[in-house]
Amino acid sequence: MPERSGIRLRSQESHVTEPHPLAPLTADEITDVRKILEAGDVLRETTRFSYVGLAEPAKSAVARYEKDGTGAERVARVLLLDVADGAAEDVRVCLTDRTVRTRTPVSGEHGQLPVLAEEHDVVREIMAADEGWRAALRKRGIEDPAHVYLAALSAGRFESIADGGRRLVRVLAHWRPDPSTMVWAHPVDGLVAYVDLIAREVVEIVDTGAVPIPQESGDYDDPAVSGPPRTTQRPIEITQPEGPSFTLEDGVLRWENWQVRLGYDMREGLVLHQLGFTDGGELRPIVYRASVAEMVVPYADPGPIRFWQNYFDTGEYQLGRLANSLELGCDCLGDITYVDAVVADGSGEPTTITNAICIHEEDAGVLWKHTDPANGSRQTRRQRRLVVSFFVTVGNYDYGFYWYLYVDGTIELECKATGIVFTAHYDERIAPYASQVAPGLAAPYHQHLFNVRLDMSVDGDVNAVEEVEVARVPMGEGNPFGNAFTRSARRLTSEREAQRVAAPERGRVWHIVNPRRRNRLGEETGYVLTPQGLPTLLADEESAIHGRATFATKHLWVTRYDEDERFPAGDLVNQSPAGLGLPEYTKADRDLDGADLVVWHTFGLTHFPRLEDWPVMPVDRCGFTLKPAGFFDRNPTLDVPAPGGSHCGSHCHGDGA
Repeated sequence: MPERSGIRLRSQESHVTEPHPLAPLTADEITDVRKILEAGDVLRETTRFSYVGLAEPAKSAVARYEKDGTGAERVARVLLLDVADGAAEDVRVCLTDRTVRTRTPVSGEHGQLPVLAEEHDVVREIMAADEGWRAALRKRGIEDPAHVYLAALSAGRFESIADGGRRLVRVLAHWRPDPSTMVWAHPVDGLVAYVDLIAREVVEIVDTGAVPIPQESGDYDDPAVSGPPRTTQRPIEITQPEGPSFTLEDGVLRWENWQVRLGYDMREGLVLHQLGFTDGGELRPIVYRASVAEMVVPYADPGPIRFWQNYFDTGEYQLGRLANSLELGCDCLGDITYVDAVVADGSGEPTTITNAICIHEEDAGVLWKHTDPANGSRQTRRQRRLVVSFFVTVGNYDYGFYWYLYVDGTIELECKATGIVFTAHYDERIAPYASQVAPGLAAPYHQHLFNVRLDMSVDGDVNAVEEVEVARVPMGEGNPFGNAFTRSARRLTSEREAQRVAAPERGRVWHIVNPRRRNRLGEETGYVLTPQGLPTLLADEESAIHGRATFATKHLWVTRYDEDERFPAGDLVNQSPAGLGLPEYTKADRDLDGADLVVWHTFGLTHFPRLEDWPVMPVDRCGFTLKPAGFFDRNPTLDVPAPGGSHCGSHCHGDGA
């Protein structure tokens, strides 16, 4: 691409012979994984690849590699599904010595492998041939099944339904009279099918009776719906004539005082490794690994057609493989560096998602400013942030994940939800649990609950967590005028004690500190996690989704580090039983006071759809911040230069009045 376009392209593939132990698998390595499995007689004609990713080495192995270049094998984790009989395996393949290390059968009782992309096509074939389904459509005036769009959706797990360990999806339909139709405006309601993907049969059809299909168009790109484009917007151009201030080399991103290694996984998507900040010439670690480890979207409609709608988009569908190829001027604006991502398809062949990751700088307003009445000093500094982001599409919804690094040491994650709300027929039954967004068209209430896994390393691997909140001081002795207030802090010393909810009215935050490192005032160095404090999972405690998504019932969990504890809802989430993930990890109630810790933070949105959310939803946002709290000895941005350029007056530089 021409340099003036503002695009710079980078590959995640290393330019050195041996990739770093935390570097994502390259296309060549994924190809080698398949070859090794073929040579080991592991694959059949009907074997499909559900997941291929790096089995990250132990921290000690990474440390040895970075010290002397030894001690870290390249091992891939592969999840295989035989679509003929449903047999599944969890396989470890060593790329270093080209051997199949382990093969572990996966029982359906402990969950199914993630949904395959091709299984959506399988569902269409099964449904088109099923006479019961065709008859149900005819009852609704639809003669040709090709005029129906099928949404094959993760089935969940309900003990009251005898699924018998089957690999299932549940299927909802939308009328599609034309291939270009925005189908979400036309739900075919009162109808759902349960489909066995291995037996290739419709197990059950639930039909509560035909209801009218909403007819109003939802084609928001149709001028008849959107109206003529406005002509009032003039161009906004963002340029950096000298190029960006960051460098990206062999996966390591450096900007201002920040350093981070970029990773990518077909389940989690973007992963940040070894995030640290240079202070006084020393690179001080903060977070060893950060990722969006899970998200769940539970729906509130209790009716017989949709009671089961609860999607784990990370564990069931794998966010990383659903990433968009981003475009300059549409998804990213400015001087952009893109990074491709490599994932595996169902055949185990590498697939490159071009421009999967977007990296750029943004002006972020005033960093600090003061006009001093005593000495006449007038100074202003501008804040900047580095943005590392990716965007995914999961069916009707789209999600953007934006990691921000600020010059003052702040870390922020912002998640953006957009796309199209899921729809149903609107009537009196659903009215308490849904909004009417168009005539006869319902959008059920639902939540988007994200969980970020933060493997903390604040000044090293020995950390602790304190809960800090405001405290009122009663009027009386020592506070005769009643104006005093203070704050309280308590150490969360065990895993059960560290299962906490936010309390915005108390200003509750959590400090991750290093008991072995002190700042110049003798206090423990640390970072503070500030939650937004929005609602957690609202489903009843006895519900199936509460049991499977228990992680979403608390804003904070803290666990002692275990390399096998990677996902808050468990390793295999598709049709998983209750109690996996964080409830299981924390059963032992391990000690947390001065240990290698993982902080798990749940946050998200409770969505009562508005009229303004139809036919396409403006971005809604949620997230959290990590700010230095005693990590530095003083404001770390005193060396930020004053703004330059013709628009900046002399006061920016500290001149007197």
